[in-house]
Amino acid sequence: MCKKCGKPVTQTEIFRSSTCQFCGADLHSCINCRFYSPGSHFDCHETIDELVSDKERANFCDSFSLNTAPSASSDSSKARAAKDAFSALFGS
Repeated sequence: MCKKCGKPVTQTEIFRSSTCQFCGADLHSCINCRFYSPGSHFDCHETIDELVSDKERANFCDSFSLNTAPSASSDSSKARAAKDAFSALFGS
């Protein structure tokens, strides 16, 4: 899933030059990696030697693995929709 727009990534292989077919964002970037972890050393769970300063731009990281988990923003929008549906049904 593209962390920039939240749409599903349909490509099976992600290369450094791969971009999201919906928003054009770089896919081979820290924010789209399953090892991305803000607050960790260099914001990564993998042992990397150099800091990647721009987490949203394509990089040459050999540890990159596309994060297939849903983004937190899509989870919160689903929760909001469920809450709104509940409120509409029960009038609370």
